[in-house]
Amino acid sequence: MSLYLEQIRQLVALQHVDDGIHAVQAELEAAPKEVEDLEKRFAAQDSVRNGILEKLQHLEEQQKRLDADLEDSESRLLRSKDKLMQVENEREYQAMIHEMDNMEHHSQSTEEERIALQDELSRQQANLLAVEEIWNELKEELERQKENLEFRLNLSRERLAELETKRSTVSQDIPAPVLGRYEFIRNRLRHPVIVPVQEGICSGCHISIPPQVFIDLQRGNHIMSCPNCQRLMYWGNHFQDPEAEKPAAAKMEFFEDTLNK
Repeated sequence: MSLYLEQIRQLVALQHVDDGIHAVQAELEAAPKEVEDLEKRFAAQDSVRNGILEKLQHLEEQQKRLDADLEDSESRLLRSKDKLMQVENEREYQAMIHEMDNMEHHSQSTEEERIALQDELSRQQANLLAVEEIWNELKEELERQKENLEFRLNLSRERLAELETKRSTVSQDIPAPVLGRYEFIRNRLRHPVIVPVQEGICSGCHISIPPQVFIDLQRGNHIMSCPNCQRLMYWGNHFQDPEAEKPAAAKMEFFEDTLNK
């Protein structure tokens, strides 16, 4: 293997380690954010639930007031009927009839209000059932996520330490100028750093490279950068990455196997 291809092989091997580091760092960022997002969703649902509970409390207080009002009106009406039997003249009789009509009208109005209130109570109770179903699901999920968060973080930190150690080992065989160039790009551009070129297209930015640059790349004399995205690149016909055909799920096997235990 030529020096050029050996350096490509070394850089691609380093890139695979950095792929793992990138994935672990993403997990370290994502795990707390997932819990935070879930907390926000739960807080929003909790606010809706509390709003309904406050409405129900207010409606129940109104119901008690109306029930007491109806009971009082019925008692007053019964007393008025008893008094009606004791009146001694027409004028008192008509006054009592008028008073009783007013009480019956008031009772009817209160009963209508109570029926409407019961309908609203039923509606709010149905709303509460629907909201609490989601509220309970979010509460259980949030508790589970919080319990699992520290485990996920510790697991990721351990994996990151392993990868950093492996990275130091892999980097040792790469010439300092080549490694320095790789690190310069790694610290300034988006992941990944080194990518293959297939059919004249950079797989990093997915843009065609100029014909003359592609010709120079095919000669394989030195490591080149993509004119568009500045990533290091190599011709896919020169070097076949054995890891390239593996599915993404296989590359994250460590996390999937461990987190599901």
